[in-house]
Amino acid sequence: MDDTVDRKQVEELVRATIAEDLAGGVDVTTTATIRADQVSVAELVARADGVVAGLEIAELVARQVAEPDSVDIEHLVRDGAAVRRGDVLMTVRGKTRQLLTAERTMLNLLCHLSGVATLTRRWVDAVDGTGAVIRDTRKTMPLLRSLEKYAVRAGGGRNHRMGLSDAALIKDNHVLAAGGVAPAFRLVREAFPNIGVEVEVDSVEDALIAVEVGAELILLDNMDVPLLREAVAKVAGRAKLEASGGLTLERAREVAETGVDYLAVGALTHSAPVLDIALDLRDA
Repeated sequence: MDDTVDRKQVEELVRATIAEDLAGGVDVTTTATIRADQVSVAELVARADGVVAGLEIAELVARQVAEPDSVDIEHLVRDGAAVRRGDVLMTVRGKTRQLLTAERTMLNLLCHLSGVATLTRRWVDAVDGTGAVIRDTRKTMPLLRSLEKYAVRAGGGRNHRMGLSDAALIKDNHVLAAGGVAPAFRLVREAFPNIGVEVEVDSVEDALIAVEVGAELILLDNMDVPLLREAVAKVAGRAKLEASGGLTLERAREVAETGVDYLAVGALTHSAPVLDIALDLRDA
């Protein structure tokens, strides 16, 4: 993790997920079948090719389930690394009962975050060389936004705003309520003069209005490739342009080649399949 991730929030999340598994107080299967003093090594192994993210989260789970300082952990790769099927990502040596109790929570988080990073890398690779940047959205799972956006960065993407307070995005409903693109922009700029403002438009005409009132970032919503090209040509570098809506991985490069600066991709977080990672035990 990096400094943008709220570690305290992550620790609270990990505690809650562990508590969800141990709501009855004990792991009955593990307690019944494993000696209390048995020690093993758990290997976290990639079962598919992809990009890994969340190894520190997996470590945090292991340390919270285990007795303090009773586990030895070795990271064999770093978050953001491309891994192949069969690669060992991390090893955890400790009490076998504790390793197995932690297993599912470790894998739930690690597989999901690695899936986000893997899908992001596919999008980034698809537009490589065009100059366009892949960005995420706020379409994240509740309480997982910080981690999912971290995983996007691990995959080579960039983050859009984190929440509703760090930047303004004037969407169609705001425009409707305010009476147009120009008044909506002016109202936001007057109320929050130091905040970044992006304006969503669905026509080239509205994009030009946004430029004229001073918008520096414009989201081009659900425009086809010819309209995107027209918007890029007419805005002519006076504002950054972001394509959004209806994007697919297959069309990513075609969209990027229109000259837009960003592609906003909600699928990075709301539709990423997990990266298959397993926990295999071996004797210590």
